[in-house]
Amino acid sequence: MQATFFPGVGVNAADMSDFEAVTSRVRERVDPTTAERERLRDAADRLVSRVEDALADLDVDADVVRVGSTARGTWVRGDRDIDVFVRFDADLPREDLERLGLAVGNRVLPDGHEEYAEHPYVKGSFEGYDVDLVPCYRVADATKIQSAVDRTPFHNAYLVERLTEDLAADVRLFKQFLKGIGAYGSDLRTRGFSGYLTELLVLEYGGFEEALDAAANWHPQVVLDPEDHGTREFDDPLVVIDPTDPERNVAAVVSPEQVARVQHYARRLLADPREDVFFPEEPEPLTPADVERHLARRGTSALAVRFETPDLVEDQLYPQLRRSREGLVRGLEDAGFDVLRSAAWADDVSILFVELASGTLPAIERHDGPPVHVEEHATGFYDAYANEDVYGPFIDGDRYVVERERETRTAVAFADERLPEVALGARVASLVEDGEYDVLADEEVAVLAEPFGAAFARYFDPTP
Repeated sequence: MQATFFPGVGVNAADMSDFEAVTSRVRERVDPTTAERERLRDAADRLVSRVEDALADLDVDADVVRVGSTARGTWVRGDRDIDVFVRFDADLPREDLERLGLAVGNRVLPDGHEEYAEHPYVKGSFEGYDVDLVPCYRVADATKIQSAVDRTPFHNAYLVERLTEDLAADVRLFKQFLKGIGAYGSDLRTRGFSGYLTELLVLEYGGFEEALDAAANWHPQVVLDPEDHGTREFDDPLVVIDPTDPERNVAAVVSPEQVARVQHYARRLLADPREDVFFPEEPEPLTPADVERHLARRGTSALAVRFETPDLVEDQLYPQLRRSREGLVRGLEDAGFDVLRSAAWADDVSILFVELASGTLPAIERHDGPPVHVEEHATGFYDAYANEDVYGPFIDGDRYVVERERETRTAVAFADERLPEVALGARVASLVEDGEYDVLADEEVAVLAEPFGAAFARYFDPTP
């Protein structure tokens, strides 16, 4: 029987068994096994002891806190991350915190490497687990942080105190749901839901199904304030005030698209519970011939700007690609082209891909002048074009109009000649200014199926 979703109600009684049966099967796949939990716990204990020994050897006054999903029991089976924070006295100068934090990290993880967030930390492997060993300040509360990472121990303490085993299990379900629909991750490529945000939503609504039912009926702007701070306003579509820091929106990175995506799939899962929402199949990559067939069937024109991927971390790269794609689209539209859809993908090379209704425009374009009754501006417009090689000026309605030669007739010419004029990401702009890019059009873009076959498959078979 086809299930029916009633907004604000959730699943009806007849559907409850279906929903529970699906989530029960998902739990069997995402809940860590007893043996997995024990192995992680033992490894984490040994790791913390190793950090404490390193602090003692270096005669450093600091304490050690385990944080993250594996510390809170909200990790999904197969995750192998252990996050350890070393908290130093708040009076310690920043340069000393960085120096001592790296000294401890390199001693505990001698085969690790240094990475940089707001300040350096050490990332490495311990007994097969991926470890982040991060220095931070030990402050009285999260409103007195000196570094962004200083909040994390407060997040951990807040959640550990409130998450029951049942709620932790529901967090795991919610995480897998978000992973399945492509909305999990606060990185700037995904612009989705972080683990902390997922945990707060389950806490706020009281469970996974309850969070789905609430999300299905969101009307952005959605504002949640777990601790009733009520001290600040935000412009984001989803606002979840950090219970440990009233000045922060935990959901600030979440894009409007991801909010809408969660709403769509929440409604679908409640109405028609299906396991494949949690574990979707990856699309079969398209071949060059497949791409050509799609473009021929659609009767559109394709344009791709290809360049070597800048040497940037993902959180720097993808905002630049997004800005560059948006700049290219705006430039094409301003030039008169009708853009249907666009995308940006990155591998060893990056591409800005644009699909247009047509890659060629007429030789002339219409240019409207001011109303004739606006004497000064109208006379200036008329005089400017009266002796030019244009059609007109003539009057259409109450305005002067001319039809003049179009500056750029093809999308390829626009990309070849005018790309430096559009707003691009800084590193992409540098490549363009140096001419380190090439332009592919129509059937030529099919060669890009080699690195981007799966991306093309998703593009030509779009889903919410």
